[in-house]
Amino acid sequence: MTTTLELCDVRKRYGDFQAVDGVNLAVSPGTVFGLLGPNGAGKTTSIRMVMDIIAPDSGEVRFWGRARQKGDLDRIGYLPEERGLYRKMTVVDHLVFLAELHGLKRRAALPRIQSWLERLELAAWAKKKVEELSKGMQQKIQLVGTVLHEPEIIILDEPFSGLDPINQTLFKDAFAEFKRQGKTLLFSTHVMEQAEKLCDEICLISRGRVVLAGKLAEIKQRLGGNSYRLVAEGDLAGLGSLPGITQVLVRDGDNGSGARTAKLLLAQDADGPDVLRRVVERVRVREFRSEEPELEEIFIKAVRDADR
Repeated sequence: MTTTLELCDVRKRYGDFQAVDGVNLAVSPGTVFGLLGPNGAGKTTSIRMVMDIIAPDSGEVRFWGRARQKGDLDRIGYLPEERGLYRKMTVVDHLVFLAELHGLKRRAALPRIQSWLERLELAAWAKKKVEELSKGMQQKIQLVGTVLHEPEIIILDEPFSGLDPINQTLFKDAFAEFKRQGKTLLFSTHVMEQAEKLCDEICLISRGRVVLAGKLAEIKQRLGGNSYRLVAEGDLAGLGSLPGITQVLVRDGDNGSGARTAKLLLAQDADGPDVLRRVVERVRVREFRSEEPELEEIFIKAVRDADR
């Protein structure tokens, strides 16, 4: 299958700082691909090299199975992390301006703009100046401007920044519709909850290097045998010092019964029953069972292992 987008051993250095260090990734057509990592991992730098905003020191960016060509970026919609709106323009005028940058005429752009404003609950603000909008509203305007020209690839850098839960849902619904249309989405985030709900494939980078990549379902299946749900009374956080336990994530406080819930991630060679025997010596166990790991657990462990 021909990939939609590839980064091939891409590197970028700023002085003594290696921002991106040999990143390889491949995005399949029609997928939602998550470029994940902690702040400063190299996600935005990687995206800027994809968009030809900055040039890699070495390596190659490829689209549709071949080297990037002039005109490829016209087939891409890009939502940067930083806002780039003209505050004195009205919402409609600003969106017409963005549409014209992508080659759309005003007459063709206006029906699309109206449809998107209604969909994102902004129709009442169409004639307001951008500066009158909240940060969340401005983020929605940027999304509209990103997709008006109906791109084949949509690249979103921290798209949920500044959005409340209601508007996050509007964005997620729009992304699901893009996927149904066969479009390819790549978005960067450090919020694992959003990535887990949306992504088909992920690439996790830390300190500019890839530490984990592949289909999310396969990654979780591969690691699932070592994740356990624990409900117990006592010092759950202290269980991280026990042999065989590599990570403890305490999920909630005392619910009045004296018990709390935690996720335990065990070492690859650890045996669940053996770990349980050690756990019951430290805390009063009410529940201990194997459970599929959450992406947050995978993220934290992968980053910690990479930093060792």
